[in-house]
Amino acid sequence: MKTVSYTLEVNPEGVEPVLTAEHIWTGLEMKANNALPFVPGMSRCDVISRSDNGLLRQISLPTGDYEERITFFPPVQVQFERVGSDGFIQNTISESEKGLWLTFTFSVPFAGAVEGSDEERVQVNEMRGNYIAAVVSTLKKVRELVSDGEL
Repeated sequence: MKTVSYTLEVNPEGVEPVLTAEHIWTGLEMKANNALPFVPGMSRCDVISRSDNGLLRQISLPTGDYEERITFFPPVQVQFERVGSDGFIQNTISESEKGLWLTFTFSVPFAGAVEGSDEERVQVNEMRGNYIAAVVSTLKKVRELVSDGEL
């Protein structure tokens, strides 16, 4: 299993509208409930049950069908755990003297790949590309929602 993170500056110079941490948090909650507008390639996202601090959902990605337990740690982090697997994904909002940041961390097993092998490196790089696209598309969708007055 490999763990990879990707952090993106939320409000680089010249990008409008400027997003707040509250905008990002609300967008992450929306994404947990229905990821289809936020995640390229996802074809199904059905919430099965809800709890005080999260939900259980079934999703379909090009790599397969999964059940995910989502836990909210407001207003900073959303964690996605694949049921029946050791993998997890975290979406974390942070602020520094340089501004607002959104980090996606994924730690997932790569079935059939020997740790440290070329095959595993290829799979990690493919997954990294997918998660970079997910960070970018999540911020793009939140920006659209703010621009449209929906958030």
